Amino acid sequence: MDLTTVREIRTPSRRDEVVFAPGERPLGGGTWLFSERQPGLTGLVDLTSLGWAPIERAADVVSVAATCTIAELLRLPSDDDWAGHPLIAQCADSLLASFKIWNVATVGGNVALGLPAGAMTSLMATFDATAVVWTTDGGERRVPVSAFVTGVVQNALEPGEVLRSLEVPIDSLRSRTGFRRISLSPLGRSGTLVTARLGLDGEFVVTVTAGTTRPVQLRFDEVPGERSLADALADVDCWYSDPHGDPDWRRAMSTRFADELRVELGRPATGGTGPIGGAGTAVRPLREPTHDPRSATARARSTPRTGTTPGGAR
Repeated sequence: MDLTTVREIRTPSRRDEVVFAPGERPLGGGTWLFSERQPGLTGLVDLTSLGWAPIERAADVVSVAATCTIAELLRLPSDDDWAGHPLIAQCADSLLASFKIWNVATVGGNVALGLPAGAMTSLMATFDATAVVWTTDGGERRVPVSAFVTGVVQNALEPGEVLRSLEVPIDSLRSRTGFRRISLSPLGRSGTLVTARLGLDGEFVVTVTAGTTRPVQLRFDEVPGERSLADALADVDCWYSDPHGDPDWRRAMSTRFADELRVELGRPATGGTGPIGGAGTAVRPLREPTHDPRSATARARSTPRTGTTPGGAR
């Protein structure tokens, strides 16, 4: 829709030009920004004019620019040992958007917006990505993506700060991953999205998004037992409630999915890395393997509730 209150769109070419007057916001893809009225918005600062490379690779990290589109991220070639690479497409398919939107919508915008169903937040949190933030004094700071989104349409950016990029450790891409998602209708918004990652060091990480108001991560030294995992999920206190699902249903489905992923990744790796059930469906839990369910100790990590200023490339 037209944003009739906008009087100016600025196109910076240098970092020192990335400043925001009262009423101005950063612009990335604009797919959400232009989807509804924006009261008080008088100007836009187009971050795409800075010419950031969409994806850059170093020895141990892949850096994804905040202005990288979802389509560009999907074209990231996979190394032979990147067992977690299929998770990129699984999360992209979870967005309530067509492939045409992928060509415009930005990865950073999806994360910075802070919607519970933001599947790029799910992806980056699962990969233990770090958000690189440009600060107003010309410096930068880093925040784990799992802690970057602090609530519904809330994030850790301070006024005037900009999400610059998301750094994904290559070791995370080499990890085995699992994925589950469900919605109340075949093409509906995610009711809950649960992922799991088995690190190269044996660490088992469960990430819950969409069903919670902010990303929730549960970390274990090894694949846990059923009881340890269920107890950790029982301590989660930020289940989301909206027309796309009640909190009790979201908690129940998240607990079921997390246990399925625990069993799935607890088995030796085979030829495939994808989930047993397709996106948007719930599948019957696998049979429980015989072992002590208390063999691993949960280290639950819920994101801190600091910072409430939306921002970044939208």
